[in-house]
Amino acid sequence: MLNISWSCPHTWKRASYNTMWCLIGCSIGDLGTIGYAQWSGLTWPIWQIMALAIINGLLSSIALETLILTRQMSLSLAFKTAIGMSLISMIGMEIAMNLTDVFMTGGAYLTWWVIPLMLMAGFLAPLPYNYWRLKALGKACH
Repeated sequence: MLNISWSCPHTWKRASYNTMWCLIGCSIGDLGTIGYAQWSGLTWPIWQIMALAIINGLLSSIALETLILTRQMSLSLAFKTAIGMSLISMIGMEIAMNLTDVFMTGGAYLTWWVIPLMLMAGFLAPLPYNYWRLKALGKACH
């Protein structure tokens, strides 16, 4: 394993920027799914709703990141890049967001106070991985 410095402000800023875009994409599908389940009265078990929210969060994040990357590369390369470079980050983000929701509300519920906590957990969980990926491998999604 490479010995990297964890104190580079430039890399933390870039990793935070990348993580923010990932969070926006994941949140669209994730919060949208939980909101739909909550407001439509969907009677699925909590873990099924959360699994669907995670899948939809991954799909919406990949779609958004692909769209952003098409400014720099072809559509097929943008799609491959979005999946290949940030899937681990997105999965960690999704799990952190959904576990926060379940632990704080007892279920798949969106409230005015849990959404900021979910977003904070979703941002902080993959941030060190994104920093490491930038610093050690020189790879970023954006």
